[in-house]
Amino acid sequence: MAWAPSYATVDELASYLRIDDEVDNVELGLALDAASRAVDEHTNRQFGLIDTPVERFYTARPDYERGYWVVDVDDYQTAVGLAVEVDAAAVTTFAKEPVNAAGEGRPWTRVAFTDGSEFTPTGARDEVGVTARWGWTTVPDTIKQAALLQASRIFKRRDAPFGVAGSPELGNEMRLLAKVDPDVQVSLRGYRRLRSPG
Repeated sequence: MAWAPSYATVDELASYLRIDDEVDNVELGLALDAASRAVDEHTNRQFGLIDTPVERFYTARPDYERGYWVVDVDDYQTAVGLAVEVDAAAVTTFAKEPVNAAGEGRPWTRVAFTDGSEFTPTGARDEVGVTARWGWTTVPDTIKQAALLQASRIFKRRDAPFGVAGSPELGNEMRLLAKVDPDVQVSLRGYRRLRSPG
């Protein structure tokens, strides 16, 4: 899986829309890409996975409740290639948080400098370097479903040039919103990330 992929395939979207005409494959793909990026924007995260570990830099903050420093980082679900440095000095004793993330099929979103860490940050800007394979190892089913629903709206939008689908005479008129579908919003609620890493 690549970084920022489409969260479903063209065939899956065609099946979802109950169409079998391959003429629309390009447009289906574009709708999926747009819907996947809308999911990313709404959740403040993305669900792909980079191919190889990459170092990114972050600023630590004190966690007064626990009494140690933590670093909010981008999502990572695998510890393969994971390395942490403070001012270019390697740190081997740190914790991946949330502690129960792996067991719940969720990513780690923090690195914690608990008691016993060789080096502790000072809070200086970008002093903590974290190397990881950033992202999710698999796209959650909820994310795929949300992308399919949003992509179907985007694809059908071509038949509603004024932003209204259906017919008032038949009582099935629906305004196409300039944001993600309300049902998509509900399904993504548990995946929204409120704190941006940095």
